[in-house]
Amino acid sequence: MINREQAEALIQEQLINTIQQDTPKQSVFMGMARKLPNMTSKQTRIPVLDMLPMAYWVNGDTGFKQTSQQAWDNVYLTAEELAVIVPIPEAVLDDASFDIMGEVQPRVVEAIGQRVDSAAIFGINKPSAWPADIITRARQAGNNVSPGSSPDYYNLLLGDGGIIAKVEEDGYMCTGALASMGMRAKLRGIKTTDGAPIFKSDMQGSTQYALDGSPMYFPQNGAFDTSVAQLVVGDFSKAVYAIRQDITVKILDQGVIQDPSTKAIVYNLAQQDMIALRVVFRMGWALPNPASRMDSDRTGCMFAYLEPATAVTTKAVTFTVKDNASTPVAVEGAVVDVDGARIKTGSDGTAVFNLRAGTYTAKIKKTGYTSVTETITVASSAVSKAITLVAN
Repeated sequence: MINREQAEALIQEQLINTIQQDTPKQSVFMGMARKLPNMTSKQTRIPVLDMLPMAYWVNGDTGFKQTSQQAWDNVYLTAEELAVIVPIPEAVLDDASFDIMGEVQPRVVEAIGQRVDSAAIFGINKPSAWPADIITRARQAGNNVSPGSSPDYYNLLLGDGGIIAKVEEDGYMCTGALASMGMRAKLRGIKTTDGAPIFKSDMQGSTQYALDGSPMYFPQNGAFDTSVAQLVVGDFSKAVYAIRQDITVKILDQGVIQDPSTKAIVYNLAQQDMIALRVVFRMGWALPNPASRMDSDRTGCMFAYLEPATAVTTKAVTFTVKDNASTPVAVEGAVVDVDGARIKTGSDGTAVFNLRAGTYTAKIKKTGYTSVTETITVASSAVSKAITLVAN
């Protein structure tokens, strides 16, 4: 008898012509934010209303009419580049039973979307020229909600003091929500006092999750950082982005590829009979936050988030602003802008931010004084920064 082991070299394996894989996921942030016209240069300037005029009652027939003013500020979109090179030996391409290039390209596009979401929403690997991420902006505005030891998710999300209420108190309406996949079970578990579920699922068809009428999305591209937030809500139409260079794919068959750190040549495409798939994408984004009647100081935020059970560690960064008098006096009402997150100094001249580790750019200004720009580095301890404003 000739058994299977002896005839193994003659037995052909069947190859299924479909690769078992998940469908590539796109950027959730770019799907929800507002797209501006494509950028024509590296930086785009957006004029933003910074100060609103006031009106005053006139006291009596001969009373004096008061004056007011209006001011504008600039918000910048800076295009930063996402890119990757995937080298492949030509012999591998020739011998493969599948279109390798066709399989790689959608996955690279997926990776680009994941990087955009991580940077814009959570600040992960954020380019230094980009503004503060959505979580950081919401945190400085006080729009973070802790679940506590015995969370009541209905009130945490929809009740007074919940995350939706935080956004509304700053004068905005929620247009959408992003949540971790683990949040689905928590929503399904919310019940009334008599035990009936509040978030009902249709057992006969798919159910679209929503919060207070706003659609809810559960990103599956790996960008949602559950160590920072469980759920993010806000007016996503106020976040804007623009593309400087759409996703561009180029096949390289000449040149060398160097290690970014050591500069050593890793591949020589011509000498090693290789090609490389190069993908490049450039975009910028901003959260302009113009002055409104409900947020005239521009210190509010149109986003809020629910923290995880153990909140991410932040450090207090205290700015103390004084004038340049011979005996310095605290400057009240100075605007401290840290990468787009704004807080006004109190009567003691201080403004306190709660920031994660990283390097930030702070701009301090007030009408009648020369503006000051400082670089702040946050590491493992609290930071105190003394600022002197020089009167014009």
